[in-house]
Amino acid sequence: MSQKAQIGVTGLAVMGRNLARNFARHGHTVAVHNRSYGRTKELVEEFGNEGTFIPAETAEQFVAALERPRRVVIMVKAGPATDAVIDEFAPLLEEGDMLIDAGNAHFADTRRREAALKAKGLHFVGMGVSGGEEGALHGPSIMPGGPKESYDALGPLLEDIAAKVDGEPCCTHVGPDGAGHFVKMVHNGIEYADMQLIAEAYDLLRQVGGLSPTEIATTFGEWNEGRLGSYLIEITAEVLKQNDAATGQPFVDIVLDQAEQKGTGRWTVQAALDLGVPVSGIAESVFARALSGGADVRKSAADAGLPGPSAGAEHVGGDLRADVEQALFASKIVAYAQGFQQIQAASAEYDWEIDPGAMAKIWRAGCIIRAKFLDFIKQAYDKNPSLTTLLVDDYFLDAVSGAQDAWRRVVVTAAQQGIPAPGFASALAYYDGLRAKRLPAALIQGQRDFFGAHTYRRVDRDGSFHTLWATDERTEVDA
Repeated sequence: MSQKAQIGVTGLAVMGRNLARNFARHGHTVAVHNRSYGRTKELVEEFGNEGTFIPAETAEQFVAALERPRRVVIMVKAGPATDAVIDEFAPLLEEGDMLIDAGNAHFADTRRREAALKAKGLHFVGMGVSGGEEGALHGPSIMPGGPKESYDALGPLLEDIAAKVDGEPCCTHVGPDGAGHFVKMVHNGIEYADMQLIAEAYDLLRQVGGLSPTEIATTFGEWNEGRLGSYLIEITAEVLKQNDAATGQPFVDIVLDQAEQKGTGRWTVQAALDLGVPVSGIAESVFARALSGGADVRKSAADAGLPGPSAGAEHVGGDLRADVEQALFASKIVAYAQGFQQIQAASAEYDWEIDPGAMAKIWRAGCIIRAKFLDFIKQAYDKNPSLTTLLVDDYFLDAVSGAQDAWRRVVVTAAQQGIPAPGFASALAYYDGLRAKRLPAALIQGQRDFFGAHTYRRVDRDGSFHTLWATDERTEVDA
């Protein structure tokens, strides 16, 4: 075969097909392969006019079509299917070639695969891709990890097809082994939190404010022109405008209120627990989806007539729409602050040296959580790369300070009227926990020492101590 492909894509479902088309549209010759050759033929027949594709019927033909170093993008279901593809292709590759997993793999799997393939002289790149099928085709946000030297050969192609902001690609080398997939996982966790907060804002405006879905769509459209401007706010307005063709009712009223999830939000929370990082906003969003999906439990509660507030209270002390906007913005800041803190903690734990400002930069377009205020996040880390939390940066400190009274009113109103707002409430509790001069954790340490002799530390001298609680004197001893 005289012509060689600069990159190859195996796994031609919607995401893989669109990535292959994106590469071809940018002038790159693309080898394409799928387990069933029919899908490969369909791609070339339908979109062959968009660029140069080299269809391959077998793994051997696919590998032979690639120039060195070979770049093989894997776009199959995460888990065993990915391992099966790696096992099929790795023996056909040579030292310095690279396998690029562009699926939503768990970062621990990526670390395992990278180590195993490194021993064989192959480069493994765990690559987060955000933006859905439209992003894959028109320009996603791309988060590749793996060896730095692999990015030297792969990066120019990725930057070519990535979304752009002011000419800058939304793609950068994130860090070694599983760093790329970890950052994509946290991106998805923030996405969960953002969506939950938007849903709570909608619920309050409708139940407390009495606004119709169309009126709320107008409100979200106005918010999208301001500091809350983002992809998720934009599409929320579009969803709320929609009426169901069959019934004429608002679309949002005919959709079953049971939110599904694919697992990346849950992974984010599990990883945060392992790292000891409080991502309470993300956790509440995951639990809220789980609660919504617990149809049998919710029905039993309804059948039992679980009582709510005796009387609904008015929203006191401010304009509801203005207050909800403040609460939404402040809670959103907390969700991002928690996500970035988790990225920093993982970077330190795994020696990844992730640049948090660079992550904010590549999330400004292409991805689901793209938002105007990511520019301010980038600026915050540019000013102080070792920033402990976004909440102490001047811009975000001013924002949450200005929102505080409205934020509290919204949480109080939700509680008084029996409207669940776990995202708003947990974000406010986190904020109050950070600013507290002293937390009740001192009492918890006393309890732990009492029942388990787990020891405690003192505020007035160094060392660990234990109180002999079973003795009459309850004397303190060095631990």
